[in-house]
Amino acid sequence: MFPSIWIEEAHNRIAPHIQHTPLTHDENLDLFIKWENKQVTGSFKARGAINKIFSLQPWELKRGIVAASAGNHGQGVALASRITGASSIIFASEHAVPSKIDAMQRLGAEVRLVPGGYAEAEKAGIDFAKSSGAVWVSPYNDGQVIAGQATIASEILTDLPGTSDYTWIVPAGGGGLISGIGAVIKTKSVSDISPALMTLVGVQSVASPFLFHLYHHGTQEGYEELPSLADGLSGPVEANSLTIPLVNRYVDDFILVSEEEIIEAIRYAWHQYQERIEGAEAVSLAAVLSGKITRRPVVIIISGGNIQSEIHQKIITV
Repeated sequence: MFPSIWIEEAHNRIAPHIQHTPLTHDENLDLFIKWENKQVTGSFKARGAINKIFSLQPWELKRGIVAASAGNHGQGVALASRITGASSIIFASEHAVPSKIDAMQRLGAEVRLVPGGYAEAEKAGIDFAKSSGAVWVSPYNDGQVIAGQATIASEILTDLPGTSDYTWIVPAGGGGLISGIGAVIKTKSVSDISPALMTLVGVQSVASPFLFHLYHHGTQEGYEELPSLADGLSGPVEANSLTIPLVNRYVDDFILVSEEEIIEAIRYAWHQYQERIEGAEAVSLAAVLSGKITRRPVVIIISGGNIQSEIHQKIITV
């Protein structure tokens, strides 16, 4: 059981520094959309990073902050570090989106690029934190990070009309966001809504299906990571991550979407809603548009909008 008091404390801790993002309703699809692309730094990741870093003691902040990121978590870490006066070093793949690297640097972080993908960047970050004594801030394998992400669900429940049997579709990489959502909607002590009324479904890209296979098969060994627009969901899950049992406890199903379906969702969001979203955040909408989710009403989280401008332009003009 995830401690409900942590979620309450997270809400109070981060409220002055984040946006209560809008929830809209698409009547044609009976779809409620939480627009975290309008969050500070353009992504939900700021919630968890701010909550974690604000929970540290002054002596911990003096040691400095270390993280690994495809870009969005790193921006949240950089922002929280700047506010608290801590130094921050972000390890990222040499293939990370250039605009995300620039954004982390503008917020004051030192960015160290690592050959390979996210897995190599995460290992380099963990190793550096151990050797330097700096505080490691995982994007998912941390209770305070998960509690910060859980505040999204609390906001959604405040804004949803009624207490219908909603199906929640949530992007999942390392599992921090979906664990936090589950800790709210699947725990009677946190929400007044019966957990039996809420269905929680995780979504990943077929190009990086590690948590999907952990959920369905209990292992992520033997699966290959391919290039993906959903870069924020890339990479294997840290061994013994606390998100693994939380996902197994709270999630009702886990599905995959293709790169083509992600592209179509990005295009649809722009032309239908005039909203710019990135690949990792488009997977939940892709699950709905592709027909993989048929149960209604549906709640999806558009968790970020930090897509490279030229890539977005190419997608929406095809």
